[in-house]
Amino acid sequence: MTDEELEELGRDLAKNTHLQTLSLRGGALDDHTVSSLFRGLIRSASITTIHFSGNGLSVAAVRSMVPFLQNANNLTYLNLNNNNIQSEGFNELFRALCDSPIEILTCNNCGIEAIEIDNDHIPKHLTILRLSGNNINADGCRGLAKLLQRKNSTITEIHLNNNKIDNEGVAILVDALRSNTSLTTLVLKDNMMTIEGAKLFLQLVNDVSSIKATLQSNHTLKRIIADYGGDDQDLNERIQRHIDNALEINALNANSSWSLPEVAGRAKMIQSQLHSAKREELARLQG
Repeated sequence: MTDEELEELGRDLAKNTHLQTLSLRGGALDDHTVSSLFRGLIRSASITTIHFSGNGLSVAAVRSMVPFLQNANNLTYLNLNNNNIQSEGFNELFRALCDSPIEILTCNNCGIEAIEIDNDHIPKHLTILRLSGNNINADGCRGLAKLLQRKNSTITEIHLNNNKIDNEGVAILVDALRSNTSLTTLVLKDNMMTIEGAKLFLQLVNDVSSIKATLQSNHTLKRIIADYGGDDQDLNERIQRHIDNALEINALNANSSWSLPEVAGRAKMIQSQLHSAKREELARLQG
């Protein structure tokens, strides 16, 4: 199709008030065709879902989409998996979506390293962020920390499998999660953490350094899916068992009729602080 025909197609799609899902995957688009298509599509008000995975799109395609994204009043799901938007494209995308109703943003395998989040340009309704298969390291975690520390954060799931997150990155995320009350799921398999990262997660969800610390632990997380390097499998399993126990308390509290963080905190305090042997083991594991 010519540029004019693609632009005309975009205008026709924009006029279709019943169109909700736009799916063009696996080489159906490139940077040039996206530019032509979105010149016509900019006025579309009905699209709720876009799947553009596997097209090799770069930051140029993201820039072509920005005017549409800034006016997409019903877009709740955007999938750009397996493209090459890199850090620059992701950061521009994130800013463009700040006033949109976007709830799920999926950018797996997109060559992303650095994440620059401006507190004034965070999507206000974002609940699920998928960034697996990128090159995100500790610097990228600093950007994600801003997302987690935002007042009235809405984010409930972050998926970061197969990145380059080490113990430093875990420490940054853990620090942000101490005050976060929205995130329930954190997925971090196939990264670069060691058992020291596991200890940080254990302290996050059940800090036994004092009764006050236990009561002020994170009582929102229900799932931490991660693996850790190291040869001491027994130590790994013991730490994971205690993490899972704390997460189970969080989940039981979240599913109860009262669902108050202080209830989970009291349950952890009774289980950990009032049993000397268990407290000693947890203190030892947390260092």
